[in-house]
Amino acid sequence: MAGSVLVHGTGAGEVRWAAPLLVLAWALWLRRRPEVGLPMAARRSAIVLIALLSLSYLVWRASSTLNLSTTLATAISLTMLAAEAALLGHGLLQLALAWYRQPPVAKEAEQAALRLAQLRGHDPQALPAVDVLVPCCGEPLELVQRTLGGCLALAYPRLTVWLLDDGDRSELAALCSRLGCRYRSRADPRQAKAGNLNQVLPELAGDLVAVFDADVVPQHDFLSRCVGLFDDPRVGLVQTPQSYMNADPVIRNLGLERWLMPDEEYFYRWIEPIRQGVGAVVCAGTSFVMRRRALVRVGGFETATSSEDLATGIRLSAAGYRCVYLNEKLSAGLAPSSLEAMARQRSRWASGTLQILRTSASPLTIPGLSPLQRLAYLEGILHWLSVVPQLLLLLLPLSFGLLRVPPLVISDDGWLTLALPMVVAQLLLVRWFSRGSRSALLPELYRWVFLAPLLRAVLSTLVGRPLRFRVTPKTAPPQRLAPAAPLAAPLVGLLALQLFNLLLLLRGPAPALPPVPALPLVWSALAILSLLAALKACWDRPGRGLEVWFQPLAAAVWLEQSGQRWPARLTAISEQGVELAWRRAGDHGPEPDLQRPLHIEAPALAGDDWQLLAQRLERRGQQVRLGAGWLVQSAAARERRQTLLYRQCCRWPMRQAPPEPRALLAVLVALLRPLPAQGWFRRSVLPIQLAPPAAAPELVS
Repeated sequence: MAGSVLVHGTGAGEVRWAAPLLVLAWALWLRRRPEVGLPMAARRSAIVLIALLSLSYLVWRASSTLNLSTTLATAISLTMLAAEAALLGHGLLQLALAWYRQPPVAKEAEQAALRLAQLRGHDPQALPAVDVLVPCCGEPLELVQRTLGGCLALAYPRLTVWLLDDGDRSELAALCSRLGCRYRSRADPRQAKAGNLNQVLPELAGDLVAVFDADVVPQHDFLSRCVGLFDDPRVGLVQTPQSYMNADPVIRNLGLERWLMPDEEYFYRWIEPIRQGVGAVVCAGTSFVMRRRALVRVGGFETATSSEDLATGIRLSAAGYRCVYLNEKLSAGLAPSSLEAMARQRSRWASGTLQILRTSASPLTIPGLSPLQRLAYLEGILHWLSVVPQLLLLLLPLSFGLLRVPPLVISDDGWLTLALPMVVAQLLLVRWFSRGSRSALLPELYRWVFLAPLLRAVLSTLVGRPLRFRVTPKTAPPQRLAPAAPLAAPLVGLLALQLFNLLLLLRGPAPALPPVPALPLVWSALAILSLLAALKACWDRPGRGLEVWFQPLAAAVWLEQSGQRWPARLTAISEQGVELAWRRAGDHGPEPDLQRPLHIEAPALAGDDWQLLAQRLERRGQQVRLGAGWLVQSAAARERRQTLLYRQCCRWPMRQAPPEPRALLAVLVALLRPLPAQGWFRRSVLPIQLAPPAAAPELVS
């Protein structure tokens, strides 16, 4: 049909309608296969498509939709257009960086790992020596011990582990003495994490420096996968993804573990790879390895900002070193314990990142960067300023009802032929572009939840008052009945404004807005639903200390007791115990004696450490659910459980964001569903890849 329109020269209106159909067809065709498996031309065609649609939309908005009837209307209309242009421009800049081909780091890493293995087999002492640094500041002893255990278990022969304590705690010194780590503390905790790391640099003798936060546990093969890349003398940094073992507070508080992907997935699966294409990889502060000589050459870790990681990475790039991003999940840490702690973390990131512009590491002024590197680093820094146009786009539509002034006037079908195709293309391609790391609309929840604290952090930093460094708490959230006031109060105020605006729209005739008079009502309703979801996320779902539970992907096991066996499904596992489910036989048959120990059998759970003691049993019809703790509680048994859960390779699966309609439906359900405190069979769990069973018993539903 589109071809006949163009060939036979029918009316301009039909040509305009052909364009949206072509856009839809091309976007759907691209989505048939993952972006990473298509040739570079496919990605570039999608970039051109989105760019043309966005620019056409902005031209239409500027030429056909401005309300210039009064001074007030003109000011509101132009401000709204500027906010839209700022956000679209930032998105187009990210897409422009994605135009460049990314180096084949995965292939390079595989070859480097093979060379490293050969060298290790021939002469282990010829391997580069590595100092592993674990900075800590008040983290619980149990947490630090888990991280140090993972560092000491790294499958690498030339290794020295250092705990850098900013609290001078005697129990940590004793822990290091018992484990065989080196311990350093300092009495003056100035310059925060950067100062803590820099203090030990003169003592280090290794060729390489690896850094892990005190809650991050590396897998056995972390160094085996990273160190070989330093065979290239130009490499100064190898950064790996920062994964979380547990759901962050937004996901956990709404019960969206299956539906919402954390922001970090988008950054590490999409932003870091496209930055690598222009030589501007971001150092993320943990789970990275640096060449010590390069670090010393640039003056150590940057101390003039709390975002010492990003600034130090910029200095390495400016000094001519190659910063490499290895997109393999080789470690995992803990998400913030509460929404308030997460807001503090995000605010610190925003303030510290913007603060870089006032340092000598600013990509605007530092010598040695290419124009593309400067542009990429600036995009990452100025990203935090987008909170201002986001707030404007939230507030300006209120003028429909509160002021009876429409911020835009639509007098033609451009909303169908230009605006709608742009929106549809973005909805269809965001998940494709981001390689399954996010859907189009659901991650906007983070924007709404943290809008107020991020705005405060950004404005404070812009006027020369950056936030001071504060460690993100990783312990359990407090048991409180109300949300944190600093987060909830702004959302309640915005919600009240939106509800009042909606009431005014419903009571009186809406401002003239042909041909879409329902636009103000739809706009207001969407804002209200988003604010309600953000407000509900402010109620922290109580946790249980440092317990982290996982949902195994290979879930088929056997329960055994006195020669009797039951096929079961492992629904959750942790250092503390397991949850299992099975269906009783038709005649109800024999059941386990819950007063006696049970044994769980699976290829990944071999040995006597995996005996269970029942703690909770629930029966619902034929379905039986069992909650049990580990019977053996020795130090050796705990060590083997930590090895199983955190240290072995391939533990953290590459999840895919769900389809948009199902995810949005899940949010609506979450708004209506009360979430109980976590406990037996009500866990907040993320998937983990345990060793797959060689011969699984038949699963029962």
